[in-house]
Amino acid sequence: MKKTLLAVTMLAMFSFVQAQDLTETLTKMAGSAAKGYVQPVASGFGANLNGGWFHKSPQTKIFGIDLEFGLVAMGTFTTDENKTFSANGAFRFGGGTVGSGSQAEDIAKNIPNYALLPALQKQQVIDAISSKEFQVGITGPTIVGTKQDTMKIAIPSQTITANGQTYNINGNTQTLDGVVGLLDGGTIIPLATPQASIGTIYGTQFTFRYLPDVEISPEIGKFKYFGFGIQHNLGMWLPIPVVDVSASFFTQNLKVGTIFESKATAFGLNASKQLGFAFLNVTPYAGFMLESSKMNVTYNFEVDKGAGVKETIPVAFELEGENKSRLTVGLSIRLLIININADYNIGKQNSATAGVFIAF
Repeated sequence: MKKTLLAVTMLAMFSFVQAQDLTETLTKMAGSAAKGYVQPVASGFGANLNGGWFHKSPQTKIFGIDLEFGLVAMGTFTTDENKTFSANGAFRFGGGTVGSGSQAEDIAKNIPNYALLPALQKQQVIDAISSKEFQVGITGPTIVGTKQDTMKIAIPSQTITANGQTYNINGNTQTLDGVVGLLDGGTIIPLATPQASIGTIYGTQFTFRYLPDVEISPEIGKFKYFGFGIQHNLGMWLPIPVVDVSASFFTQNLKVGTIFESKATAFGLNASKQLGFAFLNVTPYAGFMLESSKMNVTYNFEVDKGAGVKETIPVAFELEGENKSRLTVGLSIRLLIININADYNIGKQNSATAGVFIAF
């Protein structure tokens, strides 16, 4: 049922990755590791949200009927740089009882003569490690990395104190199980949304994106999405020859339960030139937009303390999309009541969009 709901909405960030999978993966990470892991999809998602809003300028009319509704598909291209990350930061490791093979126990084994310690001292060392934040180096796959890559945590040499005794831990590297690239090296981050436009009033057109609230799962919560945009043809007030030039502003908000919230905004100028007739034409278009996007991530990082006890640590951080501007070049074709368009967007992260609309 969950996969069906995600496929129907199509706009959820996890339209091709189960939201539950990503949630479970994040609970194994905190701080710098989680930020580095999520960053590519935050940037790609923001670039997608800010794309596909326009494919022509509104008519220069005081009042006219111009209605469209249909589907817009967007895709942001990933590079090899997006597939891995490295960072430095604090990390907590899960504990457990002696012999359980916990992360803390694996680190404890790097203490000289650890194997000779009595069981009680071993347990004290494991408990001390699991209650301490380590400054570490983190490398591994991002969410768009491959499933063959694993996250590595490099722990420098340091000391810990357990029950009044000091122990030296030799530098070592740990593998964080269960953290791999969920998109398995995919070259594109896709997205799609229904979109409707209505105009024209004094050369102004309004555009909307909306999906009804849908519960992804009881654990994650509801998916909510709304977007709004406005275009105004400057030809209503200024004598602009040859092409129609419009000023545009678009904004939107998407929320996935209490885990993710993404906001995106774009504004700028776009130009188009209709060649042909009202119901049979070709319209090349282009635009330059300044844009921003951010994603807020909130979840619980779970540290296994052993004996079935888990410590829950709240984690919250904000990521900004890398795209700050884009240049758009595209073509729109009108065949009776069907309008088809496609464009390419050049920015920090390049993307492409396509739309199919019923137009009146």
